[in-house]
Amino acid sequence: MIPNIIKSLLCTLMYLVLSSNLHAQTIQGKITSVTDGDTAKIRATDGKEYKIRFYGIDTPEKAQYFGQKAKKFTASLIAGQQVSVKIYDTDRYGRAVGVIKVGSKNVNREIIRNGYAWVYNQYCKKPFCDEWNLLEKQAKRSRRGLWADSSPTPPWDWRKNKRNASKPSYNKPTPPKASQGTGPYHGNTKSKVYHSSDCRWYNCKNCTIIFRSTSAAEHAGYKRCKQE
Repeated sequence: MIPNIIKSLLCTLMYLVLSSNLHAQTIQGKITSVTDGDTAKIRATDGKEYKIRFYGIDTPEKAQYFGQKAKKFTASLIAGQQVSVKIYDTDRYGRAVGVIKVGSKNVNREIIRNGYAWVYNQYCKKPFCDEWNLLEKQAKRSRRGLWADSSPTPPWDWRKNKRNASKPSYNKPTPPKASQGTGPYHGNTKSKVYHSSDCRWYNCKNCTIIFRSTSAAEHAGYKRCKQE
């Protein structure tokens, strides 16, 4: 078996190779499938298949409200189409991150303009991102696409909540309270008071009767020691 550290190094090496080969490159080819609103696969003219993550936008996840509609809208623009993809980066999953065009139509921009995505400002750093933010605001004002919902959940928040929900809790469990129904308890035959094992009077002179539970002691007419 390959040690984890070697696996990690190999993944890093593959990431660097992919990044250096794809960065600032334009791919020509045909869309073979649309995974979701912002991810698709392309069969390039050299025969290679690439998974493309759309640069600068984030559509609802498929399990989110409007996720399937976002996927359907993206598919209506690019499914089976000949496209060009300008690659700006490679993400940690090895996907090429780029802007897709069908002819002169900027698909990333169209998705934003029609209200099927947020501008992913954490990663959208190119000058055209300013225009995309304006288009997002216009779509929101017009209540187009996902903005028909008055307060849609951004997909990055949805993913974070899902991750947190799946994490095991490492909080220390609250220690259970000492059982009030188990013994043994020592009963004072003279005072008719019973004591638990941590009571200072547990082994008193007249504590000669033993009860296995508090209910047994109280059923016999004994009362719990008030000094415990």
